[in-house]
Amino acid sequence: MRWLVGWSSTATGPGPIDDSRTVLPVGAQLLWGDPDPLWAVGDWRPDEVRIVQADPETRIAVFGVCGATDDQLRVGLLAARGGALRHLTAWPGSYTAVAQVGRRLTVTGDLAGARPVFHTRWAGGTAYATAALPLADLIEASLDVGHLAALLACPDAPEALGTGTPYTGVRRVPPGHALVLRGGSSEITSYEQTHSLAVSAPQLAPEQAVDGVREALVDAVRARLAAPRHAPDPHGGPGAAGGLDPGPVPGMGPEDRRAARGAPAPGIGADLSGGSASGTLALLAAGLPGQPGRLNGQGERLLAVTFNDRAGNGGQAYREAELERARSIADNPRLHHVVVAAGEEALPYADLGAGPLTDEPGPSMVAAERHRRRLLSGSADHFVGHGARQVLDAHPARLADLLLDRRRRHLLRPVTALAKADGAATHSVFIPFTVYRAARKLARTPYRAGISAAAARLLGREFVDEAVAGSAVEASLAALTWCRPGPAARWLTGEALAEVSVRLSEAALRAPAVGRPGERRARAALARHAADHRVFEQAAEVRNQRLHAPFLDNQVVLACRALPDTLRVQPGARASVLRAVLSGAGIRDLPPGWGATSHVTHAAAVRAGLRASMDDLVRLFDAPLLADAGLVEARVVRKALRAAAEGAPLPLDGLAELVSTELWLRRLLARRGTCWTGAAAPRQRAVSTGVERLAL
Repeated sequence: MRWLVGWSSTATGPGPIDDSRTVLPVGAQLLWGDPDPLWAVGDWRPDEVRIVQADPETRIAVFGVCGATDDQLRVGLLAARGGALRHLTAWPGSYTAVAQVGRRLTVTGDLAGARPVFHTRWAGGTAYATAALPLADLIEASLDVGHLAALLACPDAPEALGTGTPYTGVRRVPPGHALVLRGGSSEITSYEQTHSLAVSAPQLAPEQAVDGVREALVDAVRARLAAPRHAPDPHGGPGAAGGLDPGPVPGMGPEDRRAARGAPAPGIGADLSGGSASGTLALLAAGLPGQPGRLNGQGERLLAVTFNDRAGNGGQAYREAELERARSIADNPRLHHVVVAAGEEALPYADLGAGPLTDEPGPSMVAAERHRRRLLSGSADHFVGHGARQVLDAHPARLADLLLDRRRRHLLRPVTALAKADGAATHSVFIPFTVYRAARKLARTPYRAGISAAAARLLGREFVDEAVAGSAVEASLAALTWCRPGPAARWLTGEALAEVSVRLSEAALRAPAVGRPGERRARAALARHAADHRVFEQAAEVRNQRLHAPFLDNQVVLACRALPDTLRVQPGARASVLRAVLSGAGIRDLPPGWGATSHVTHAAAVRAGLRASMDDLVRLFDAPLLADAGLVEARVVRKALRAAAEGAPLPLDGLAELVSTELWLRRLLARRGTCWTGAAAPRQRAVSTGVERLAL
């Protein structure tokens, strides 16, 4: 795990401050010193940490992949000195920028939330980091059980989560905001452009908006291709993962031996699932000028990795179609195609005891080992299509936005597609009217009333989820709200739901000025997905490998937000936009069925994993820490796990959230050591101490 950490103190000069100076992060690289020091911690590559200085008191540090030149960084730094923080977020790539102007520090988060910033009060000033756990160690924070309850009950509701974290006293900077520190004091400010709440933002023409998406995606991919190539260090780690190639092994080639010892291939690669998102990134990376896998002067084709799940029961036709589309795309001579086949050992919920401790819990933890097997066959820099659905697809609540803009005729195609998705039922003629009424009701519901209604639904245990809903129409109707309970809420105790309900009620009383329902729900869904992508990166991490998700980059998110709502809500909008992106880049020969979804195969694999790992899951919830915290009843969760494995229509995502949170708590309890050293370093890990209290 890689993170940066620093603080802003109340000191007025470079002289002695107090004993807090002796507190140092373990294994850190000092970038600049007192009175407001900054460190980089972890296995950062040399090109991932850049410092540009305009004068002795004005400098900027950029962490991650940033497509800006040093001159552009210097120009952005000077603009930020005058208060134009948006210039620090306008470059291609995925990065965190820390700008220092005198004693003023500015730390920018991203628009999606995949690169968050955390902060806390400490030693009379403010400490900040890109990971929450080190700050929790620093202040000896206890576990925030109320935040865990909100994370399970309403995971994509900013009103319930607020700016909190699982650690008491550690706060998160919201997406699209920056943390500004001055003399130990802190301020959160937005760097996004604001528009009138009375009307929607000016919308581009569809063709112009799609061109913007293409340019942003191409720039995002090019920023990765322009970075120096990296190869795994054969001496870089203990055990088999860092060992030398043992030489010829009967029946194993060099790639098989490399994968067996746990190291990625040199150069650049990409997922190639047969879907539209991963296929777009693979084709763009392979089609841009230059050698995608160029390393030490040797040209290599882009490594495209396809995962073939041979153990999932059901969805066989979908799986075969995906593999065939992936093979067709991989016919590109600039792609080297690798198919990773796996059986029951790679199902979701397999080998849950082997994962690392992540910064926060997330549902992707239950499938981390499954994805790690695919990533082991990937490259040192590997593209993934995460986030494409959230930034391109239209949330059902955007239908209400269309009504607010008086664009009723644009509702016809999406509601007709919903009717066709449910089959030719005799009542399907009424579906358009049902959806229209629900969208009109949401458009006429004030924000405060919508949040209060969600709080009441929690208290009344009124739950509706896509996995339980009998049709696509019912799922869309359930999503046409300002806020709603999450899939795991049905298994929480009444006390936990009551606490989250109070959080929602307080948010409703505050009733801040907000945007329109569809836009707000879409941003919340993106933030939730980005947070889980960050957990995925940590849980499935392969040494010496970097995962790149260009769809979560600032510039790509901005370009996708510029897509008109009338284009978003059309059936197959994501595939249509990405097809136009590829066509504009000169790639037009796509296989039949390109853009089809893979929900059937995912659900089949999850149920197969539940059946295969049922004994381990039942033991996990024999005496769960979640029950000790008062969040669930162990008997109820065990019953739900067995029912889901047998095919009951229960929300599988909700079960994944419960299991991952329990796993995270147990790994936190088993943790040894601390992130800090020094004479004044914290002597105890209060977070895990709080978990131990739950277990008593």
